[in-house]
Amino acid sequence: MLGLKLPTDPRWATAAQHHLEDLLTDHAYCEQKAASTAISLLITYPEHTELVREMAALAREEMSHFEMVHQLMVKRGFVLGRERKDEYVAALQQHFPKTKDRNLRLIHRLLVAALIEARSCERFRVISETLQDEELARFYRGLMASEAGHYTLFLRLARDTAGRDQVDPLWEGLLEYEKNLVASFERPQHIHG
Repeated sequence: MLGLKLPTDPRWATAAQHHLEDLLTDHAYCEQKAASTAISLLITYPEHTELVREMAALAREEMSHFEMVHQLMVKRGFVLGRERKDEYVAALQQHFPKTKDRNLRLIHRLLVAALIEARSCERFRVISETLQDEELARFYRGLMASEAGHYTLFLRLARDTAGRDQVDPLWEGLLEYEKNLVASFERPQHIHG
C-alpha cells in the first residue's frame, strides 16, 4: 500500500529499543515539524480552500500526537531533549530542483510530505512488532493508521492539484531516490534514521 521501494531493516527497531529516550524525543519533534509543515502549507497556499481545511485539521492532529509522545516520555521519567536536524527530511527536500513555478513547488512539498508520512507509518509498524515494551508497541500500532491516512491525504492533494499524469512520475522518482537514501542511514535513535 505504501509503495516504499526498500523496507526498513528490522535490526533498526531492535537497536532503537536501546535508545528509547532519544527515539521518543526525535518522534516528538517529527510530530511538531509535521504540524509546522501543515501550517506553512495553508499560509503559503491560501487560495487552495480544500488544502487550507485539510492542513488546519492536520496541524491540530499532529500537535495532539506531539502531546501524546511527550506524555509517554514524562511517564517514563524522560525529558524532551533538544531538537535535532532531520537529515532524512533535508535530503528528501533536495530531490526536486528549485523552481519558480508556484504550483510545481506545491506538488513537490506535498509529495515530500506524503513520503515522510509513508515512511513513518512503515517504521511505526516495524517498531510496534519489535518493541518489548507493550505500552509503546500498542502506541505505535495505534499511530500507524493515522500516518497512513496522512500519506494518502498528501498524495491525493497532489494528484487533485496537478493530475496523476504529472504527479505519478514525480512520485515514482522520489520513491526511487528515497530507497537509496534510507539504505544510507543507520541511526536507530531517529524515526527516519
